[in-house]
Parts: sequence; C-alpha cells; structure tokens
Amino acid sequence: MKTRAPRNRTLTCDDEERAKLSSNLLTLECQTSSAELCDRIVNQDLFTAAGFLPAGFVDLLVLDPPYNLSKDYNGSPFQVKTDSGYQEWFRHLAQQLRPTLAPHATVYVCSDWKTSILIAPVLQEFFQIRNRITWEREKGRGAKSNWKNNTEDIWYCTLSDSYVFNVDAVKLKRKVIAPYRDSNGKPKDWQEDDDGNYRLTHPSNIWTDITIPFWSMPENTDHPTQKPEKLIAKLILSSSNEGDFVFDPFLGSGTTAVVAKKLNRHYCGIEQDVEYCCWAEKRLALADVDSGIQGYSDGTFWERNTLGDQKQKKPVRSSQTMSLFDE
Repeated sequence: MKTRAPRNRTLTCDDEERAKLSSNLLTLECQTSSAELCDRIVNQDLFTAAGFLPAGFVDLLVLDPPYNLSKDYNGSPFQVKTDSGYQEWFRHLAQQLRPTLAPHATVYVCSDWKTSILIAPVLQEFFQIRNRITWEREKGRGAKSNWKNNTEDIWYCTLSDSYVFNVDAVKLKRKVIAPYRDSNGKPKDWQEDDDGNYRLTHPSNIWTDITIPFWSMPENTDHPTQKPEKLIAKLILSSSNEGDFVFDPFLGSGTTAVVAKKLNRHYCGIEQDVEYCCWAEKRLALADVDSGIQGYSDGTFWERNTLGDQKQKKPVRSSQTMSLFDE
C-alpha cells in the first residue's frame, strides 16, 4: 500500500467498498438495449462486449484508447506495436464502434503526437474529421535529446454533416489586460466583475487552460492516463445536449461518466479492470454530493489558475478520508 502525504486526496477504495461497488457492474452476454446500458458501467473487455451493443444509441463517443506505447494498466499491459500493427488494431476498434453511433453523432479521439500520425488516415475511412485539438499537459516529462513532450491531441470527428456544436457553452473567460472602452466610456467587448475585468472568447483548437489531476485534487486517482474532468466537460458541453447518451468504451477511472452525470447527460462506459470500475462507481456516487468541476463555474470555463478555479458550487470533500458508505 502506498504511503501518502497527509493532504493527499487521491481517491481509493477499501475492501468493503470494492465488494459493494463491484456488484453494480454489468457483464454483457447477449444483445443489450440502450435502456439496459443507460447510466451503467460494463466491466468487460471492449472487443468481447462490442458484439452485444445496440445500434445507433450513442450521441457522443469519447474514445481514449491506449496510445501506441507500452503501458501497464493495473496489471494489464498494453505493448507498443509496429505502426501497421497499431493501425490494424485501431481500424478493428473503429469497425466495432461505428455501428453504435447515431446518424448525428460526434466522436472525439484522444492520442499523443506519435499515435496521431497513425490514426488520422484510419479516422478518415470511418468519419469526417473536422479538427484536431491540441491541449497542454503542464506535467510533461523532460528530455535530454528532444523537446519535452507536454501536449496531447484530440481528433474531432462527426459521422455526417448533421451534428451538435454548442459554441456558447464552451467559451473561455479570460482576464482583460488592456480594458478598452468605447466613446461613451463603456467596456468594449469585455465586462466588469467584482473580481476583475474579463472577456468571453470563442474556443480554439489550442487548449492551455487544462490542469492534469494531481494528488491534492479530489478527482485524482492512481490511473496512469487519467483525463481531467475539465477537459472532458468541454467535449460533452460542446457536442451534446442534456439527456443525450455519452459513451466511453475505455472508461478507465470513470472521468467521462462522472462528467456526463454532472452535466445531466446519460452515460455508459466499458472498462476491463474491476479496480478502475470501482473507482468510477465511487466517483459517480460522490458526484451526487459535489457536482463541481474544477475550472468550470456558473456555466463558464476559466483560464487555468485564475480565481474562477476556486468558485465551486459546493465545498469539496476529501475522498481520501471519507468512505462512500459512511452515514
């Protein structure tokens, strides 16, 4: 067991919680309806479960597969493949998932820069590529013989020309350095708030406002490739509406499902590791207590490390010290 710092808030599950939470998980053994999958987690290998998924039930697919890197996922290793081998693996994945999409569906696919080179031509076979988002991982590792790699990509794709994009839902609130005024002395394209001057700006495909989960954040887990809730919130708010169905077939520690629940969407996730599934189930239960998303407040995304990051609707409770089943 890891020895953690006193202020460490990394979410864990004890034996009692694992036993209770694992009883909520699904395993698919026959054709399944969207109603049966709604707001549930499937504990199963995706390629085994895929044949039992219903057609056309997904409004938004958030796909965060293993990158073409050797990585250990709690004892289930993914080994780096040849370029052609990874492309064939990813093509098979796309073939399995495409039938699950509604005609108006949006697909976001996460990757690193090396993997992006491999999956781009495969994505073009199955979807319409509309953009590539690059977001800054401020915890990038140093390198002695190369530039430090501290960015990742998200490919933005749709199934057709009919799709959802809520641009006003994902505008970024930035501080105004030079607050210009018009001839009447009124703010020009910015607003005066009690805590400063700000402007809502249109979202671009370069994101520098994301904070990677770390030990002092209550959303943090020990999953090696956990995505931030704020990042997933941008995808969900921009490309789905309340009540839509969000699907993540590599759910990991549950971020997509948790954010979908907080934003009043339905969700389903598939994850083969039972420990990760239990973390996800616990996070989903905690979302009933705290629906806040760090960096997102009152319907607005704030720049990283600005005052808005502290504006949570409810106080955050430490998941390290609280048992889900405490009364």
